[in-house]
Amino acid sequence: MTTTRRRSNAAAWIAFWTGLAGLLLMPIPLFIGLILGGGLSLVAAVFAVIGLLKGLARGGAGIAPVVFAAIFIALTWGGISIGGGTVW
Repeated sequence: MTTTRRRSNAAAWIAFWTGLAGLLLMPIPLFIGLILGGGLSLVAAVFAVIGLLKGLARGGAGIAPVVFAAIFIALTWGGISIGGGTVW
């Protein structure tokens, strides 16, 4: 019986969770959401690039959280661009 060890892409999961947190915190008014949500989305973008590079080096393993993180980041930046986190 052979056991295979599942390799995890930690940077991709950090990007996923920080991107989700940024998206959820972005609607807070009075620039709090802009600072919290925008800051977390920038951190998520850095980890998403790292996770993508690691995933591609492993033959594409562990890229799914990066894709979702990119969607969260795009939604957060889109929300900020129309006034989210500043005044509601």
